[in-house]
Amino acid sequence: MSSRHRFAHRRDAGRLLGERLSELRVQHPVVLGLARGGVPVAFEVARALDSPLDVLVVRKLGVPFHTELALGAIGEDDTEVLNAELIERLGISTGQVAAVIKRERAELARRVDLYRRDRTPLELTGRTAIIVDDGLATGATAHVAVNVARARGAKNVIVAVAVSPPETIAELERLDVEVISLLVPSEFQAVGEWYDDFTQTSDDDVTSLLRQSTVREPGRDTD
Repeated sequence: MSSRHRFAHRRDAGRLLGERLSELRVQHPVVLGLARGGVPVAFEVARALDSPLDVLVVRKLGVPFHTELALGAIGEDDTEVLNAELIERLGISTGQVAAVIKRERAELARRVDLYRRDRTPLELTGRTAIIVDDGLATGATAHVAVNVARARGAKNVIVAVAVSPPETIAELERLDVEVISLLVPSEFQAVGEWYDDFTQTSDDDVTSLLRQSTVREPGRDTD
């Protein structure tokens, strides 16, 4: 990866990430794409590892007056991570935080219903779970995703992304997880700056890629 400094698009990043993770194939991991942008990346990783693909729905909680800045994140199974220091420093009230959480919970529930339908989540008990995203900024969504995977019984959790600043990797490693990032730029402003094409992933893209995933777990409900 030393000769590459950016990615053509998310699936390009996924193919490269799949090559990087190839030695994990023997562990028969479950690949979890963070919706929405992480799913195209995860699709290629799952294909490279001949692993089952599932979606993990998480939502960033944006600061009310600066929505790109995360005050925390929420995920499936009522998981929640808040940056108490940031909330206090910016003077964000309890009511404001509650309003953001309520709004994002509604959108999370909509996406879970849309992506899963009658498909049950893949069983993670005793398995290696690879959480995949197109990149990390603050790491809040990855943090809550790690909590979801562990709550569902994952024995080992790995966070694998295309790009992340070093300080975010260090924060996640404090959760006792392995973090693999193809690019670790010292100067970082946004994930999208490392892609030639960073077109938003749609709901249809997510559901289509999940349907196309060819590896199925025994006993899993299907559409």
